[in-house]
Amino acid sequence: MLIGYARTSTTEQEAGLQAQLRDLKAAGCEEVYSEQISSVDVRAQLREALAFARKGDTLVVTKVDRLARSTIGLWEIVKDLDEKGAALRVLNLGGETVDTKSATGRLILNIFAGFAQFEREMMLERQREGIAKAKAEGVYKGRKPTARAKADEVRAMHAEGKTPTEIAKALGIGRGSVYRAIERGDLSDYPGDA
Repeated sequence: MLIGYARTSTTEQEAGLQAQLRDLKAAGCEEVYSEQISSVDVRAQLREALAFARKGDTLVVTKVDRLARSTIGLWEIVKDLDEKGAALRVLNLGGETVDTKSATGRLILNIFAGFAQFEREMMLERQREGIAKAKAEGVYKGRKPTARAKADEVRAMHAEGKTPTEIAKALGIGRGSVYRAIERGDLSDYPGDA
């Protein structure tokens, strides 16, 4: 069985999630798990997909960065699948489909995963350099505090009887921010989202 997994980091990336779901269905995935969550958070749907996989199954993702942030993380998932007798297929890895059922597929996945991790680390290094430069020039403002800007909406939705989880999902903020807005009346004591 082909088991699909799709992920975007935020709820604002709905089009990206829909594109992944479309590609996974087109690839023949019979069961598809999806979530909108950062790769550093607990990914419940990924855990379910891995738990669902059985001998002979293949977990399918559109791109490797939808599955793991690092080469180590990727190989932990591959190892988990291997122990079950399952495989991993990446639909677009350097323009090619790669499957860990073959030795060549494993080699290609390892090489490209290493390059992807290197690219990410270089991007983060450039980002840190840019932030340091902006701070030195006195122009760095940091991330816009989106939760504070939505405090009035939080309280209005809460007054309508919406649950904190529903509010958080609708507004694209953390549940902690929702609770703070409800309990404290505003988020002024909190510089960012939960």
